[in-house]
Amino acid sequence: MKKLLLFGLITISSLMLAQIPTGYYDGTSGLTGAALKTKLSQIITNGHSDMGYGSGTGGLWTAYFTTDVDNYYEKDGTVLDMYSENPNPSINGAVNDSYEYKLGQVSAGGNQCGNGKNYENSCYNREHSLPKSFFGGINATPMANDAHFVIPTDYYVNNKRGNMLYGETNSPIQTFTNGSKIGISSFPGYSGTVFEPIDEFKGDLARMWLYFVTRYEAKLVDFYNLNISGSPFDGSTYNGYQQWIINMLLKWSKNDPVSQREIDRNNAVYNFQGNRNPFIDHPEFIEEIWTSTLSTTNINNLVTWSLYPNPVKNKVLFFTGKELQKIKKIEIYNISGKLISTYETPFFKENFIQLNNIDKGVYILKIENTSQKFIVE
Repeated sequence: MKKLLLFGLITISSLMLAQIPTGYYDGTSGLTGAALKTKLSQIITNGHSDMGYGSGTGGLWTAYFTTDVDNYYEKDGTVLDMYSENPNPSINGAVNDSYEYKLGQVSAGGNQCGNGKNYENSCYNREHSLPKSFFGGINATPMANDAHFVIPTDYYVNNKRGNMLYGETNSPIQTFTNGSKIGISSFPGYSGTVFEPIDEFKGDLARMWLYFVTRYEAKLVDFYNLNISGSPFDGSTYNGYQQWIINMLLKWSKNDPVSQREIDRNNAVYNFQGNRNPFIDHPEFIEEIWTSTLSTTNINNLVTWSLYPNPVKNKVLFFTGKELQKIKKIEIYNISGKLISTYETPFFKENFIQLNNIDKGVYILKIENTSQKFIVE
């Protein structure tokens, strides 16, 4: 999660909580590769208490009151849901999020749920960022209850994602209100259907996945032997994931460095269940353990983009992505294939375009050899 600042007063007590406990990573100096990963696994397993999944209250529901509060974007104390949060600064004082959730049960004025509706903005529930089917399901503990990678998200988006792997797509089948999308993978090494979060949170989710294969290193072979279709695991205790996933997670983590929000969340989870995510405390550990087989050019120079919201409201179309300033031209076509508008070097200063001369309807946006359908309301 990039470009976040910690606003407000920082008290002495909160500053103390923000520090890594003295000696927490003792024994890691000089280690690399599998030896470092195993040592980290021992450290973050020690002291980890299973606080439960929670039924109505308790467990993860309680954790979210401190781990996933929006004090960073709208700064209004609502749920910080990475599948619906719109991180762009407001224009003319507008709130960018299409919807927001209040923490807690409905009976207490909140929006948490077990089952929601078949549309966005009905309620929030608990999302295993690494799908639970790959490690044994909801009764596989402590994994199923681990707040370091089980996050609050919109019920509908969570349900639509199902057990899809995270990935990247240039041909989305479905795009959600903050720009997260589902589509065929465009990342080298995988051709299945994936769920792509927005760039703002790719590093966060990558470090959650790397935490998982480190904390549960001793169980990775068992997870692999479940023989679940689409499993991300490679059968080893070292890499943990298939190589294309390692390549992607390293790319995401590098492109989206650790933010203050992640640091705060790591401290809150530590206070809740007694262990930490080492790749937030020490992101340098990531490349000391794993190696990408992608070239530096592939990692550093790849132009990626996504648009949101879709449908477009107020005729302002935002974009997220890497190296957006390298995009030389955007073309917009109507559904019949007629060119409607052209934007030259559109991202020289901003990350949005105005659609003032475009009527309501369905359009195709084209950037080089990629395209996406969108709706103007």
